[in-house]
Amino acid sequence: MGFPTISVVVPAYNAAHTLELCLQSLGASHLQPMECIVVDDGSTDQTPEIARRYGARVLSTGGRKGPAKARNQGAREATGEIVFFIDSDICLHQNTLARLASGFTVDPGVDAIIGSYDDSPEQQDVLSMYRNLMHRYVHQHGRAQASTFWSGCGAIRRSVFLEHGGFDESYRRPAIEDIELGYRLVAAGRRIVLDRSLEVKHLKRWTFLNLIKTDIFDRGMPWTELILRDGNMPNDLNIQLSQRVSVALAFLLFGFALAGALYYKGLFLVPLLAIMLFGLACYCAETAVYRTGKGIKICFALLTAAFTISAYLHHMRTLIPPVLVGYVLLLIRYRYGYKTQAARKTTGVAYAIYLLASLGFLATHLPARVPVVCFFLMLLLIVAINRNFYLFLGRRMGWLTAFTAVPFHVLFYFYNGIAFLTGLAAYGFRWVRAGRYKTARGAVN
Repeated sequence: MGFPTISVVVPAYNAAHTLELCLQSLGASHLQPMECIVVDDGSTDQTPEIARRYGARVLSTGGRKGPAKARNQGAREATGEIVFFIDSDICLHQNTLARLASGFTVDPGVDAIIGSYDDSPEQQDVLSMYRNLMHRYVHQHGRAQASTFWSGCGAIRRSVFLEHGGFDESYRRPAIEDIELGYRLVAAGRRIVLDRSLEVKHLKRWTFLNLIKTDIFDRGMPWTELILRDGNMPNDLNIQLSQRVSVALAFLLFGFALAGALYYKGLFLVPLLAIMLFGLACYCAETAVYRTGKGIKICFALLTAAFTISAYLHHMRTLIPPVLVGYVLLLIRYRYGYKTQAARKTTGVAYAIYLLASLGFLATHLPARVPVVCFFLMLLLIVAINRNFYLFLGRRMGWLTAFTAVPFHVLFYFYNGIAFLTGLAAYGFRWVRAGRYKTARGAVN
């Protein structure tokens, strides 16, 4: 039995800086697709020209219509039995297409297959590494019989895709159109398989503001409304039970932090500022952002000044030397620790020892009050629940670098909780408004 024919569909908007690498990787694939269709979604850069240069068939949405419409247009024009959707900021492995074709051949009953990012993202700064590796970890630990679809690296039988109407084009921005399609497919009894060996490399560089915007407005809020619409919250991928518990713990953690800050003032704020300084200093030393980011340097200077002044005013001056020494040690690592592998390992081990000792020292200066104890208890519980993820980051990024990811992960749970509550409120408001509209129409009729 031969492999099914594959059409690759790539939606692209101002993607000239990554599309070339994407199409180069497609050209180097061991198994070549029947065709590659790039759907230009109103780009103002060289995206269409680059696509044509690499032999892709170029379609246009006629303006900024969103990736859902672009993918639908590409799938309708495709001629292959399988439509393989990839983003314009990913690169295929040489065996990706062969692995994909084999999956549909070995299991004729499968309707769609999704994969995951590999563990070597193109961007090596801490935030991008953390975010891309978190995505990989979630997919590598998801159910083999998936509960949803993923358009970053997802293939589906073209007949099935068209039968179920494709992506919902009401999503005009990159959002959860793939998740929504997956929910409809599963509800209709279609089989979606998560193949952990089907991997692609992600090229995207994440920034902090982009991360928050994506998680809250493009995913968290619309996903919440989708869950409420369908009444379905599967224990899989980004909404596993452990992650829901972590969201609740993150809310409690921030609540106790606020209570401690308001009631105990400097007795709580000074050590907390010291821990924040440690985390930010580690982040600065381990990421390329520190080399170019003035905002990070300004933030660090302000946080250092706030900590020093607070420690002095609240008679906790013994905290000042160890914290500032820690910053100096990280500067040494930043300047000299990356010249050789041995230097990186030596400075990393030295600072890890120092860090553990300093955190213990800070803990002894904390007031034994309920909000303070509960704050650290919530933090320890979050770390314990997510320990396997942090161990994964440590093995891949280095243990000191993984330490810098913990605050981002806690913040991730917190603002996802905010997104859930906001989505819940928005859904309730629309439901009430729709009910009033029906009542008003009934009264008129």
